Parts: sequence; C-alpha cells; structure tokens
Amino acid sequence: MNSPTILWGSGEIKLHAVKSSLCIYCLGSRALCGRRQCPIMLRYSKLQPVVKLDDKTMIDGSSPPGVFVGRIGYPKIGIGPMVPPYFGDTRMLDYPESWWSIDLEKLVEYRSSLVRGIFKADARKPWEAGRLLQITQEIAMATQPIEAYMEFSKPVQARILLDEDAQPFGPYGLVEKIESGNVKVNRFIEKAYYDEDLKASEAIYYLYSLGVPVSAIQKAFSVAVFGLGKRRRLVPTRWSITAVDNTLAEKILEKVKENPEVNEYSVYEAEHIGNKFIVVVMPGKWSYEFVEMFHPGSVWNVGSGNIAVGSDYEDAEGRTTYARIGGCYYAARLAVVEYLHKNMRQGSVLVLREAGPEYILPVGVWLVRENVRKALAGKPVLFSSLDSALSYVAKKLRTPWQLVIKESRLLRNIRERRRITEYLKEK
Repeated sequence: MNSPTILWGSGEIKLHAVKSSLCIYCLGSRALCGRRQCPIMLRYSKLQPVVKLDDKTMIDGSSPPGVFVGRIGYPKIGIGPMVPPYFGDTRMLDYPESWWSIDLEKLVEYRSSLVRGIFKADARKPWEAGRLLQITQEIAMATQPIEAYMEFSKPVQARILLDEDAQPFGPYGLVEKIESGNVKVNRFIEKAYYDEDLKASEAIYYLYSLGVPVSAIQKAFSVAVFGLGKRRRLVPTRWSITAVDNTLAEKILEKVKENPEVNEYSVYEAEHIGNKFIVVVMPGKWSYEFVEMFHPGSVWNVGSGNIAVGSDYEDAEGRTTYARIGGCYYAARLAVVEYLHKNMRQGSVLVLREAGPEYILPVGVWLVRENVRKALAGKPVLFSSLDSALSYVAKKLRTPWQLVIKESRLLRNIRERRRITEYLKEK
C-alpha cells in the first residue's frame, strides 16, 4: 500500500500505514506500532491556534475557568491555568457538557484560544508549589469566568496539544507569575476542599449527587482539590477524566444492579462531528459493551483501506483490567448507567460508535459521553425482539453488520443464552 501524503500548512508529512486495529487501541499514546512518534498525531503537529499571540510574554483575560495538568515526566509534571487573551463570558471554551451541538472548526477555535500557563510541580507533593498551585486550585473551583494575568519566562509556544481522552489544548508558556481577580468558588467543591477526612472517591460522588457537572469535578480532582490531607495528588488531565467517569459509574452501578430488568428492546441514536452513536438496551442482567468502528480516512485509521474495529466488554462481575480502547469505554458507560439509574432498571447495553472520514481530529472522550447522554435522552425506537432491533441497527450503519457480530462478545453471549433456553424448552 502506498503511504498517504498529508499537506498541512507549509510542510509535507509522509504517513506510513500501520495496522489500523493497533491504532484504535493505542490512540497515539502507547507506541504499539513501535515508533517513537505517532504518525497520526504528527499529522497535526503544525496545527496553529486561531488567535494571534505575536511572541507574547504575558496574557490577561477571562479563564472559563480552565486548568491543565500534564503527564510527561510524571511525577514531576507541568500544571497551570488556561486563559484566553481576551475578557468576557468564556465559559463555553472549557465546558464539554455544552459542546454536543458545535462543529469541529468551532471547537478548535475555542480550545486553541486558551493559553496554558505551565509551572512544574511534584504530583505527590503538590503543596510544595505554593502560591502558584493555590491560584490554580481557586480557578479550578470557580463557578464563572475569572479574570487572570500570567507572565512567562519566554514567548508563548503557539502549539496545540491533541489527545484522544482529553479535549484539545491550546498554546503554552512557562509561567513565572499568576494573578487572579475575585473568585466565586462552587461552595460544594469548597466544602470538599476543606474536608481533609473525605476520600477523593467519596468527594467525587458527593459533588456529582449535588449536581456539580462532571467536567467541573474532573478539573478540581486533577489539581488536588480533594482527598485525604497529605495524600492529595495532582492527577494528569487525561487520567482524571477517566478516573472520575469510572468512579461515578461504579458507584451508580451498585444501585443499578438491584433494579428489575428492562422488558423490551430499545434503540437510541445521536450523531456529531462525523461520529454516529447507537445504543441498544436489551433485557437481561447488567452487562455492557462498547464497540467502535473507524472507517478509512478517519483519525485512527489513516493508512488502511479497511474498517478498524475494536471493543471492550463487562458483565455483572465487572472488570479487573483497564479497557483496551481507553477512556471512551468509561465515558459511554457513565452515560449508560445514568440512564438506567434514572429509569430504575438494569439491562444489557451495547454502545456502537461509528467514525467516518469526516472525523479527522481527536477531540476527547467528552464527545462519547455527551453524545451517548444525548442519544439516551431522546425518544427510542422500540422492538419486541432482539432480531428486529438488530436488523434495524444494521441498516443504520455504514459498517457491514458481520464485522459487528464478529467483534461483539455481548451479542454472542446473548445468542448463546437464547440457544440454551430454547434447547431446555424442547426438553
């Protein structure tokens, strides 16, 4: 197969094809293809921010609020606030719960305008960062945009950071000074901050149960706002997102597993930024599977002519290992258990994600969580049998249905149980 050539900006980058199934499990972070740099992420290395920075060594503006915690060099990592070079109502720049209706171009515009002020901190001893950490924590706890000022040791680097788990991040600079205006903090998050006997997992669920947005909890958790006293840690943004999704889902699942089963087959749908999401809710004890299909030309299937398919699964016993397909699995699972808990039911749930060639840029797992939420908030198509439900779903996908059947452990298990039941009836 010839290597595709991507023209971007003033440069030319050669992408050499790798096995596409590796890409959807690696997501640019595990080097499964053996290369030092992910060729897909390299594709976007020359992507420039929308705002002009003009070699700025200082930034002042209204933080959405937003913070960033890096993972490179862990436990000595980069952390700091995110501030655009303008003032006003900037909440949309860092509020994933409101992004399900915006297009890719607008999302890049939002994210690339946020400048990251980075200072070094020890994830295991965050308090040693002193005043810089304190201001960053205050920003993370804020309920509305806060005026902030940052001075850098060198001009800001006009580079965008992309990550499959976290939303895109804008330019950055090594910060020497941070100042902020009056902060109106979320009183529930503030209460958790001052309670040094409250475990982080308990704080996460406490805040969620009071209606604090998941993205706000993730931000606060990442900058060591809650947890047991000196055991509080900085958590890289991409890790904090999945940790909060998983913690909440596990807690809610304890209640979901006590509910009666759904008694019909229902199908829900949503579509956004070249991604189609289909959720199939079926009678049965709790089990869950997330199957994703990346068509040729989509972000994690650049160099292949075949559809790349990957999946992960759990039954009522849960998982003992981290899902191979990463944070998307946990993001969708949270949306699913929220739906079941709200409806006081349990069931077997299959979530299908089909990414077309229009999906050219990784934007983070919020895309999965918020669109599965959106789908499940809509009106379902109801069916009396599994076969009729799956026949409907098959017609909605561009992916050949046999690829899904081959990949889906959940559907194989359901069909096997049905065969056993029919056999016993005959006896």
